Amino acid sequence: MKAIKRILLLVLIFILIAVIYNYPKLNLLAGYSAKNMASSVFVADRTLEYTDQNDNNFSPVNLASDEVDITNKFATSSAFGLLTRKAIIRKGLGAVLTLTDADETADYLAPKRTKIDNSATYPYGDSPQKDTVFANLNYNKINESVEFLFDSINKTRAVLVLYKDQIIVEKYADNFTKESKFLGWSMTKSLLSTVFGVMQHQGKLNVEEKAPIASWQNDERKNITINNLLQMNSGLEWDENYTTISDATKMLFLDRDMTKRQENKPLVGEPNKSWNYSSGTSNLLSGILRNQFKTHQEYLDFWYTDFIDKIGMNSMVLEADLSGNYVASSYSWATTRDWAKFGLLYLHNGNWNGTQLFTKDWVNYITTPTATSNGTYGAQFWLNAKNEFKDVPKNMYFADGYQGQRVYVLPDQEMVIVRFGLKNFDENTFLKGVLESLQK
Repeated sequence: MKAIKRILLLVLIFILIAVIYNYPKLNLLAGYSAKNMASSVFVADRTLEYTDQNDNNFSPVNLASDEVDITNKFATSSAFGLLTRKAIIRKGLGAVLTLTDADETADYLAPKRTKIDNSATYPYGDSPQKDTVFANLNYNKINESVEFLFDSINKTRAVLVLYKDQIIVEKYADNFTKESKFLGWSMTKSLLSTVFGVMQHQGKLNVEEKAPIASWQNDERKNITINNLLQMNSGLEWDENYTTISDATKMLFLDRDMTKRQENKPLVGEPNKSWNYSSGTSNLLSGILRNQFKTHQEYLDFWYTDFIDKIGMNSMVLEADLSGNYVASSYSWATTRDWAKFGLLYLHNGNWNGTQLFTKDWVNYITTPTATSNGTYGAQFWLNAKNEFKDVPKNMYFADGYQGQRVYVLPDQEMVIVRFGLKNFDENTFLKGVLESLQK
């Protein structure tokens, strides 16, 4: 009998050690599930069942148990009953994970939106485009290339191809339409970069200036410029690992103010000589933007009034952290057509239907390869300068998000291509097929 008791005691001790060891991981697991569920249901208008079966259906996130309160607009996720996280909805700011009960009733500011009521045809308005047939397009070829992505392997949800401002292909998987909002993930970084471009065009800042971070002014970090940060080339320490407890996961699922974690990191390299992809840097840049304005309301509004709403991205929702800072690393939602407008803005060198939001110089800037990035990265945009996609022009550039969210800009072909899905895919083959549909 004593032997059995000793065995049971050892088992209990083992379980307790396992729980203590894995508790931080459970916190992140439940946090991801709750945040993604709340955004999916309340921002993208999907159901709990659909989200559990699709968006949250991967290990280890699928181990969490989710619940949604439609009336009070929140989602909870439990990790084996040991830990529960809650994500709430704040009007105009999307979903956010709470850290204390007080977060659920705290006052907050929301961005003021301006929806342009425009009867013009897409992309400059909401009216349907007139049917346009381009003699130099092989429509069978381009349709085959798009169809290639809509299978059980590629898990594509939406594809849109614009040529000379005209939609030539637009296809959605079951359960999705042109009204569906899609999460851009790290494509949000490219939105952030654009806000800097707009502000530079307006003379409100210069990206070559030293980063205005007070805590850096008495150490070697004082030499880091805004440009270094935009290019992910600051030399600051950062661990961008989503498979374990890292700087990135702690920031997204544990931090009240996501702009601070990168700020508090030391230098481990030299500015302009140490490229390192960092979502923390993007959120630090969001904080730098916040400090360019006298009030928080002005910061919240500017992204929309001077950029997003100005080009009619009316569906866009930028999600914010508990401190009210836009999570510029990861959280933005919009329809495929609105994401395509973003690409068109760059295709037209910052000019939107006669209004110049930023200059051609800004386009040149964000498409110039960052030192030590091996030609793959500009300023919060990805590049093809070294022909990583061997059958695609070197001057193609794109916004890139987790699981293959993409907005490609192809200047020579006058094309913008948008893709959303749940899995990375053979981008070179897809883009090659689309380009081959253009007959010389």
